Amino acid sequence: MSEIRLQKFLSQAGVCSRRKGERFILEGRVTVNGETVTQLGTRVDPDSDRVAVDGHPVKSREKMVYIVLHKPEGYVTSCEHPGEKIVLDLLSVDQRVYPVGRLDKDSTGLLLLTNDGRLHHRLSHPSFDHEKEYEVAVEKPIPGGALNKMAAGVSLNGVQTRPAKIRKLTPTKFKIILQEGRNRQIRRMVGKVGGRVVHLKRIRIAGISLGDLAKGKWRYLKPDEIYRLQALIKT
Repeated sequence: MSEIRLQKFLSQAGVCSRRKGERFILEGRVTVNGETVTQLGTRVDPDSDRVAVDGHPVKSREKMVYIVLHKPEGYVTSCEHPGEKIVLDLLSVDQRVYPVGRLDKDSTGLLLLTNDGRLHHRLSHPSFDHEKEYEVAVEKPIPGGALNKMAAGVSLNGVQTRPAKIRKLTPTKFKIILQEGRNRQIRRMVGKVGGRVVHLKRIRIAGISLGDLAKGKWRYLKPDEIYRLQALIKT
């Protein structure tokens, strides 16, 4: 985790407000790794530094955060990938967050990130049936019969895809809603019926929509969005 100001750490841990934390520091009541700290600019790493107030250890109580990112092309959905740009490079948050599921490097659109381990596990698990909606552009006009075939399910490596909802937008564009997320699934499905995807954008996961969020930008989920996700994983 990134270093944060000591008074912010005390506040996040539930010890006191930031202003009161500043007073504790100036009064010499706070130690970091056994040493008394009186400088307000002191920064600590919640994962490794030992903080105490009046001799009592303070444990980090990390704030749960939920983020929507509009992933651009060229970014890898990973927390670490040497030699590549990763989605975490686009964020500026104190908490260590993790992507929920994946979008391949060439795809764009909605990506959820959170430090809520339970929600991350439930939404990422392949057995959890939540909808994911995409806008797809293909190289050449795709026949209606091919779209119907994809909607009914096609065989990928000997395993049939689940039925999908597909709506044609133009001769070369359509929307598709899946309830599964195999590796590069849509690109492979389109290839199976003789087409090639030139642009793939995810616009919705479960009840969370990308809306007009600009490419490369991010925002925190609204309270009602968090509530809907929490309610969804309880079912």
